[in-house]
Amino acid sequence: MQTREEAVAFGLTFPDTYVDQPFSDLNWTVVRRTRGKKVFLWVFERQGRIWLNLKCQPEWGRFWQSAYDAVRPAYHLNKEHWMSVILDGTVPAEELEAWIAESYRLVGGGPRQNKKG
Repeated sequence: MQTREEAVAFGLTFPDTYVDQPFSDLNWTVVRRTRGKKVFLWVFERQGRIWLNLKCQPEWGRFWQSAYDAVRPAYHLNKEHWMSVILDGTVPAEELEAWIAESYRLVGGGPRQNKKG
């Protein structure tokens, strides 16, 4: 996976998802869950490369940042719960797909439920 089109196409393989361009800057493409309209995949070009922003568990985000130079603290998002991935060919496609799937899972999509306690 090295192109915007490939990343978006993979994001759309998950149930109840759609593509959106929420900003006047067409550089930014997002894939959202239909329920709740939550974004789980941000795709954009920066420094001549395609980047992805993905939601992650904080400990895993730190781990992946230490394992791959192409994984960075999230660009323009919360750096604890999101990571950026540069599509430079150094991260195996299977890892990218697993991270996108995890981001999809983590954003949920339904309204928050009140916890009684």
